[in-house]
Amino acid sequence: MAHKRIFGLVAVLMVFGLASFPPGVDANGDMILVLEADGPIAPVMQGYIERGIRRAEEEGAEVLIIELNTPGGNVSITDEIVQDILNTRVPVVVYVAPAGAMAASAGTLITLAGHVAAMAPSTVIGAASPVGLGGEDLGETEGAKAEEVLAATARSLAERRGSRAQRIAVSMVTEARAVYADEALEVGLIDFIARDIPDLIRQLDGFSTEVFGQEVTLHTEGLPVERMPMNWLEKALQVATNPTLVFTLLGLGVILLLVEFSAPGGWLAGTMGFTFLVLAFYGLGVLPINWLGIGFIVLAVVLFVLEAQNPATTGLLLLAGIASMVVGGIVLFSRPEMAPFGTLSIPMVIGEAVILGILFGFVVVKGLQTTKFKPVTGAEGLIGMRGRVLEPLEPEGMVMVAGERWKAISEAGEIEKGAEVEITAVDGLRVTVRRAGD
Repeated sequence: MAHKRIFGLVAVLMVFGLASFPPGVDANGDMILVLEADGPIAPVMQGYIERGIRRAEEEGAEVLIIELNTPGGNVSITDEIVQDILNTRVPVVVYVAPAGAMAASAGTLITLAGHVAAMAPSTVIGAASPVGLGGEDLGETEGAKAEEVLAATARSLAERRGSRAQRIAVSMVTEARAVYADEALEVGLIDFIARDIPDLIRQLDGFSTEVFGQEVTLHTEGLPVERMPMNWLEKALQVATNPTLVFTLLGLGVILLLVEFSAPGGWLAGTMGFTFLVLAFYGLGVLPINWLGIGFIVLAVVLFVLEAQNPATTGLLLLAGIASMVVGGIVLFSRPEMAPFGTLSIPMVIGEAVILGILFGFVVVKGLQTTKFKPVTGAEGLIGMRGRVLEPLEPEGMVMVAGERWKAISEAGEIEKGAEVEITAVDGLRVTVRRAGD
């Protein structure tokens, strides 16, 4: 069955690979393309925006609207998104929406990078102060350097909006200042306040902005609007950055792989386990995690295995493993910088650890039990089976067992035709028998 497991893994990888390529597009002329950038700024967000910009260029879009709602995220990824926006010849409108949305932290720089910036009512922008990898305040020298770089970036992006907008943009970095849509419009930090996409398109018609060093007047009236949502792979990878889900995928992936190893011959459990672990490690690679938590999770797995192999412990190792897994999950996602990616649900982690621990113990125990079962197929499966003598055993002859004729030799003495015998050993195509009941 090894080829089936390999085929399953290859099939999963092929599907993931094909899904990562954007679908073919036909140039339809002038249109308005809308992206939905909702969530933390992570590699999948950068890839999605880059794909949208490339499509807008290929289709000759009049304007690209990025509907943004983000609590922030990785600064280096933000720099790449800003560069993508600044280096495209398609006018990019960054629209903080819907009502109640935010362009916080690094999202502030993305909004300022747009050729046009707009916000929906009751939205917020700002609070872009730099923090350390663990969310803590940086040291005096290091913090000053990081703050100066971000402040210079914000000042540069807001330069065309006037000195007042520049001061507000810089204070968002140096003082963690945040402003509402009305305040942002008043100081010139954004160009419009729009209720929704149709209202934004109406206000954009006839508006002039600078794109790649040239002044461009937008003509949006009557143009078709096409939304380009994330594909299923991008959505899966975005969801895979949720701390609670990453913890779940990590536990399930390990258990399913153990199922595959303890009962080889199938491929579904191994393929699913491999897929879950790939998604979990993607999330671990994106999230600002504390790797000490991995040590506790590995310790939990070891304790589960020891419990399965030593039932005399009466569950003490199982309880210790569950506790270690809970501590591992909490420590793993303990950094304050985790906030943009969602909070870890402690009750859910405890519940999942208990369920995973019990399930893990059940799987391992069943796997160990199967190694003690009597074989039911092959040569070893014949031992203990009964049959009838076809030719007298003197001491060799023929017997009928399970509808098949076998050469047989008697352990002791002759056995007459028709007598019932029991197989005691198998040697190639010959069996050793004794009279049944002896």
